[in-house]
Amino acid sequence: MINKGLKGVVCTETKLSKIDGEKGELIYAGYQAKELALHHSFEEVAYLLWFSKLPDESELAWITNEFKNHRSIPDYLKTIIANIPEELDMLSVLRTAISSITLNDYHQPTVQDAIKMTSKIPAIIAYRLDALGIRNYPTERTDLPHVAYYYYMVTGEEPKSEFTQPLETYMILTMEHGLNASTFSARVTASTESDFASAIASAIGTMKGPLHGGAPTGVLDLLNEASQSSDLEELIRNKVANGEKLMGFGHRVYKTLDPRAIALKQIIQHNQEADDWFELALKVEHIAIDVLSELKPGRNLYTNVEYYAAAVMRALKIDSSIFTATFTASRIVGWSAHVLEQRSDNVIFRPKAEYTGPLLTP
Repeated sequence: MINKGLKGVVCTETKLSKIDGEKGELIYAGYQAKELALHHSFEEVAYLLWFSKLPDESELAWITNEFKNHRSIPDYLKTIIANIPEELDMLSVLRTAISSITLNDYHQPTVQDAIKMTSKIPAIIAYRLDALGIRNYPTERTDLPHVAYYYYMVTGEEPKSEFTQPLETYMILTMEHGLNASTFSARVTASTESDFASAIASAIGTMKGPLHGGAPTGVLDLLNEASQSSDLEELIRNKVANGEKLMGFGHRVYKTLDPRAIALKQIIQHNQEADDWFELALKVEHIAIDVLSELKPGRNLYTNVEYYAAAVMRALKIDSSIFTATFTASRIVGWSAHVLEQRSDNVIFRPKAEYTGPLLTP
């Protein structure tokens, strides 16, 4: 029997996360991801994934300082970023930049390498925006926690809690999500005993695919169209009837509400900065779920995390060109945790393929 795409095939063990698609649960190292996102910081959850425990006070102070100490990007990396052709997207820039970061140990991945890569992503994105003439490179700072620093670097705005709280919730909720395509790419590369940067670059290359990392931008397109429509139900019904995919609805794993979407929606509902677009997003969600239930019965198509991520990032004035890069800035924590786990008990991935070509006689 062939399982195309390895769908449903168990090929490794992990202590990092568990997804229960039927119950709509996502667990990080024993904790409900929703609760972590609502009550803990980015640094705390990163520590959990890298060390399998939440940090105590001194451990949190240590990892917070480590994040701050590795933020700057060296001049050689700025030169590389500035010379990447303008037509290449931000994930291509991140892939190239990550490949250029000096590692602590080329042969054995370490948490220090994970911290270094994660810490530098905000500056890499900000410097690229500057090189393209989109936004001036801000003065580097070490007084901000990681997500507030990310917001400041990519927008140039002073981070306020009403802006950074929903962004931090999103970045925690998207840190880790089982053996998704990009994480699998990272583990396959790590299984060859290649270096840490190569494994993360493999993951970024996979994240570029529109079937994996492009959903928030697609949601914006849907909401833009909805904002111009006089009849939302007719718009949604026609899209579904014509076979168009509603971006932000449905998930390969979750057969009920995406727990990440629930948490993000909860944060936005209590945020005074939520704009008219959030109200529009609520209306479109309600109508779309009803229409999908009617026209695609039994498919269990509900809102996923990227639906409300689009609303959050638009409200925060984060440019749509870096939506997937923002996803990457959080998921790099999960990728690196998987690389460390893979190398701790390594077996190279070597699946088989069934030959279907001709058998020719010479």
